[in-house]
Amino acid sequence: MKTEIIELIKSYEKIIIHRHVRPDPDAYGSQAGLAEMIKTSFPNKTVLLAGEEEPSLNYLTRLDEISDDQFKEALVIVCDTANEERICDQRYKTGDKVVKIDHHPNREPYGDIMWVDTDSSSTSEMIFELFTEGKNEGFQLNDESARLLYAGIVGDTGRFLFPSTTGKTFEAASDLSKYNFDRTELYENMYQVPLKIAKFKGQLLTDLEPRKSGVAVFKIDKQMLEEYDISSEETHSFVGIAGDIEDILAWVFFVEEDDVIRVRLRSKGPIINGVAADYNGGGHPMASGAKVQSWEEAEKLVEDLDKVCHEYNN
Repeated sequence: MKTEIIELIKSYEKIIIHRHVRPDPDAYGSQAGLAEMIKTSFPNKTVLLAGEEEPSLNYLTRLDEISDDQFKEALVIVCDTANEERICDQRYKTGDKVVKIDHHPNREPYGDIMWVDTDSSSTSEMIFELFTEGKNEGFQLNDESARLLYAGIVGDTGRFLFPSTTGKTFEAASDLSKYNFDRTELYENMYQVPLKIAKFKGQLLTDLEPRKSGVAVFKIDKQMLEEYDISSEETHSFVGIAGDIEDILAWVFFVEEDDVIRVRLRSKGPIINGVAADYNGGGHPMASGAKVQSWEEAEKLVEDLDKVCHEYNN
């Protein structure tokens, strides 16, 4: 599959790269890291980054304004996106050929060519693997591409703490760290938070009362968001808040928006993506997302998560 993708990249003069809505560092890192790699390797090609910008990730890269006409005869590559609904900029369908590169479970196949590796820590790690495979075909990596891919790997492994981190992950990070970019500055951009966010995290922990099953529940309604002057997107920065707390097996964040309640699920052992799949979502075994329409439905999800954790304990 990697060989096919390499040959496609070589054969197209125009390449447009997408990623998922509500992006994280791996979405940006894989998307822009791949773009930088292609531009460095083949300077005469036109390579564009599609999607709506996320201001909190502007330190990684900025995206392009793309007209409808530019999709004609273009190779479209979608990074880090499990299903079509979550692809940012649905014009990807109007390209000449679509390639899917992803590390999430492939429950919704799409595209003309799919490379899905659920054993990979991140899609950024997969892009580095593509570079390694393509060296003999002229693929080159520059400092900026290395910075982006490194950020994506760091983001999706929780600074190499998540179980998805493997020896191959460390090897990729080691090779990328040899390029000339400021890792300290990168970490500061990724993990420093405003004081209001820190105070909000403190309030959530103060109110935390884990359930007997080992489940921790965080309910963030619109009133709380307004009180602390934070956006729904900003809550993503502390989704790992319960990871270091003893006796918590899994936790769920409910974040109320205008038309839906977003759900973020995390685990230290129990497999939770089945619960997410039952509530309009999916993802990794220990890191998933979903959507519910009411707080009553949210309670049902918590009950299902309770059952998963009880079964895990027994």
